[in-house]
Amino acid sequence: MKTKFMALLFFLVSLSTKPLLGSAGGAQEKVVDTSGKIVRAGVNYHFVPASSNVLGGLSFTSIGVFTCPLSVIFVNGSKGIPLVFTPVNPKKGVVRVNTDLNINFAYGDSMCPGPMVWNVAYRDNSTGERFLTTGGVVGNPGRKTVANWFKIRKYENGYKLVYCPSVCTYCYSKCSDIGIYEDQFGNKRLALSNVPYKVWFQRV
Repeated sequence: MKTKFMALLFFLVSLSTKPLLGSAGGAQEKVVDTSGKIVRAGVNYHFVPASSNVLGGLSFTSIGVFTCPLSVIFVNGSKGIPLVFTPVNPKKGVVRVNTDLNINFAYGDSMCPGPMVWNVAYRDNSTGERFLTTGGVVGNPGRKTVANWFKIRKYENGYKLVYCPSVCTYCYSKCSDIGIYEDQFGNKRLALSNVPYKVWFQRV
């Protein structure tokens, strides 16, 4: 009888040490801004180069014959337009590394009134690149929005942005860093790249 009791007790203890199905593992590290404070959802931030020798930020522009959606670009000499994070779980007010989130410009352009949420466009025929544009949507994780989700990862003394969505179990999306591609007109466009754009986040 004592043997059965001990076996049952061991079984219950072993169950209690295993994570429940669907429960999250340890929380990912929190992203911090240039002042060392936690980066939060719904707050405006400038994406500034993680180098004291470079001054610039992110903005948008129309490129070529297609006015909309707008292309996400790097601009020299200014902090650019503020951006906002929305985590995949909208109830989470803190932004963490390696977690799916939407990124959108804090304000838009009257010439192109569509959503200012980042989106990975289809491969460009002339360059073979996949550029970042506006025109995505916030939330609704799944197959239809898989191109709208990004992650932040630690990189050297700063952070890098990556496209590696995990919001759709059955979708195949090749993971890639996000870097800068300079086109023939001198536009520094954000695109999927092997060379990441290293950034810091500065609260507005």
